[in-house]
Amino acid sequence: MIAADSSVLIDYFQGINNSKTSKLDEALTYHALILPPVVIAEILTGLSLPAQFVEKILELPMLEPTQGYWQRTGNNRAKLIAKKLKARLADALIAQSCIDYEIPLLTQDSDFRHFSKYLGLVLL
Repeated sequence: MIAADSSVLIDYFQGINNSKTSKLDEALTYHALILPPVVIAEILTGLSLPAQFVEKILELPMLEPTQGYWQRTGNNRAKLIAKKLKARLADALIAQSCIDYEIPLLTQDSDFRHFSKYLGLVLL
């Protein structure tokens, strides 16, 4: 199983071909894609996306928050901020979902590198 962030999903459904969208296509083919809840919220927030894209996203399984998720997210985000690193709330929530389930994240967003380097997030 792998997770993906919204940037890779949007590129994929816009027909952009690159190494990340190829990996996403493979995960979809083998039913190996699961989404953090925040990614679903991002996709549904004000984007003009085709209905079939939104339907496909809503059919995918979701990483449900685990016990202590909110506290771990806040603590881990605080660790990065204390190091003067960028740690947007949405990114922290996505990263924590993946860390909790030990699911690698497929992303094109370099901001996740801090979560990887200091908190153990596995990036693809």
